[in-house]
Amino acid sequence: MTLPPNDEIQLLRAQVAAAAARLIAADGADYGTAKRKAARQILGEQSASAGAAVLPDNQQIEDEVRLYHALFNADTQPARLFRLRTIALQVMEHLEQYNPFLTGAVLNGTAGPHDDIHLQLFADSAKEVEIFLLNKNVNIDISETPHFKGPRYAPVETVSFLWQKEGVHAALYELDDMRGALKARSDGKPLRADLAGVRALLIASTHEEI
Repeated sequence: MTLPPNDEIQLLRAQVAAAAARLIAADGADYGTAKRKAARQILGEQSASAGAAVLPDNQQIEDEVRLYHALFNADTQPARLFRLRTIALQVMEHLEQYNPFLTGAVLNGTAGPHDDIHLQLFADSAKEVEIFLLNKNVNIDISETPHFKGPRYAPVETVSFLWQKEGVHAALYELDDMRGALKARSDGKPLRADLAGVRALLIASTHEEI
């Protein structure tokens, strides 16, 4: 029996989400790249004409990444996540004066072997943070990250460095941006966590192992 168009679209989205999750978890692809590549794998040349209708949202892909880790990385991913969260907490404690928040895969629990730590800092100026790190003998690279408020806002400077051999990327926002930083996701989960939130995550994961 031929599926109705809407059911077929939902099935294609699920297939694209699963393929994208494999690319993210196994190869370290970012969500946007993985989504587009997965659509080409599933639909071939038809992916261009199908457009956004068959593309899953990031939440659906994130759910598939969790499932992938549960199926294939259950013996290694929890320890990897705990290490990254522990290092993230250390970095945040050193940068406490700049109002650090954890975000991304290390926060939402989907971090695997290819993931880095992503932070957001809120300071009077980006230069202040950069000078602070340089004075601590931390070698930094400077790039740009899209503003979390969307494309209407200018990208923000981002400092990248190694901490205990793990990559850290800290997006540098102005203090005024903190007013829009504490919103939750549509599913109620936090988009970012402060020091207390990260400590709570580590305590909770420790209790789960007991």
